[in-house]
Amino acid sequence: MAKPPVLTPQADDFPRWYQEVIAKAELAENGPVRGTMVIRPYAYAIWERMQAGVDRRIKAAGAENALFPLFIPESYLTREAEHVEGFSPELAVVTVAGGKELDEPIVVRPTSETVVGEYMAKWVQSYRDLPLLLNLWNNVVRWELRPRLFLRTTEFQWQEGHCAHATEDDAATYARRILDDVYADFMIEELAVPVIRGRKPSSERFAGAINTLTCEAMMRDGKALQMGTSHELGQNFARAFDIDYLDSSGEQQLCWTTSWGVSTRMMGGLIMTHGDDRGLRVPPRVASVEVVVMVVRDDDAGSVAEEARRIADTLRAEGLRVRLDEFTNVGFGRRVTDWEIKGVPIRVELGPRDVAEGVATIAPRWGGDKHPVPLGALAEAIPELLRSMQSTLLDEATAHRDARIVDVESIAEAVEASADGFARIPWSVVGPEGEAALGQHAITVRCLVDADGAVAATEDGEGNVAIVGRSY
Repeated sequence: MAKPPVLTPQADDFPRWYQEVIAKAELAENGPVRGTMVIRPYAYAIWERMQAGVDRRIKAAGAENALFPLFIPESYLTREAEHVEGFSPELAVVTVAGGKELDEPIVVRPTSETVVGEYMAKWVQSYRDLPLLLNLWNNVVRWELRPRLFLRTTEFQWQEGHCAHATEDDAATYARRILDDVYADFMIEELAVPVIRGRKPSSERFAGAINTLTCEAMMRDGKALQMGTSHELGQNFARAFDIDYLDSSGEQQLCWTTSWGVSTRMMGGLIMTHGDDRGLRVPPRVASVEVVVMVVRDDDAGSVAEEARRIADTLRAEGLRVRLDEFTNVGFGRRVTDWEIKGVPIRVELGPRDVAEGVATIAPRWGGDKHPVPLGALAEAIPELLRSMQSTLLDEATAHRDARIVDVESIAEAVEASADGFARIPWSVVGPEGEAALGQHAITVRCLVDADGAVAATEDGEGNVAIVGRSY
């Protein structure tokens, strides 16, 4: 009788496969309050690598990290009407604290535009104070009705940038710089996730924004995932919070503000972009464990384990992130399956015969077959293989996405194409009626691009193309 698969095949039930990978790879569990999430150490170590990659790019773009309170006076949110209306259904509100009813309710931050705006108004006095470029790494709370681990949870981890600029052009340029040089660059170069950059239509903009730019990725089931967004807020928040400055001529001017963010949703994107029926496949550049050195068995007074420890130390000295697995009291096949589910890029397998022959067996999780390598050549061979595996993941994900994007000319064709991918349709064909028709099939306009596939310069630009699909 055939051995049953460890995971439900993606083709049979993709949502179930996703939940099983999260559980069996020991990534996360549901928290005690509905919609909350416990991120386990293996996943959090990957998130820390993501944080580091994004944070490095944010700082290169000139922003500085700060910390703002978790609690926001309710009155702050009501100052910008569109903003509070957009978030009202998701707010968690504190009305009692210290055993007493509060004079003013306190909102647990769903995002920090309002509280940051309050302090920007204090810190910005003249044009010399601009641009003010701030970034926060924190948690936020949005009361989610249909939670799903990493994708939509009531509480989640993220970064949120908040900036004040002297002119509309400066704000637009910086919002685009974050989209391109921070988000898209990180997602493509380190997550190996190809993203489509575009402009959100007005119906999909961030609450209170005049323009939202987005990075959209396609998951292996053909659905879209919004991986990150960058917003031009115009002068809406500046007007609400009196964020103004004296220009070089001594005239009082309102600032132009921007905000931008990515979250632990990127972990969900990594899982669903690269995972296969054997589990995760973690891109080497964000892998917390790039190489696991495994003792197959040790029949000779610990000599194999000793050699495995030497190999692990040698690889660590080369800057690689290495885990040693010498737990031979657990079956070798079981251990291999566990590491495959976790998606560790490379296994180095070592047994008595390998030691005797002066080799180790390299087993890539993807992109190649098992093969022996002389022990003295491991430190050179493994980094080169990791670079190749990183490129392979990006190439595979790009080919998968591109094969599932169809050019169409009608709403009916867009609905059909969105069954397992994206449709590209002239924006002039869609319009409000088309968006409503698509919505009846749970299909949305993910973003707008121009005829060449670049970010659309304006929403109503001639030749704009809508990327539409089902989404998470």
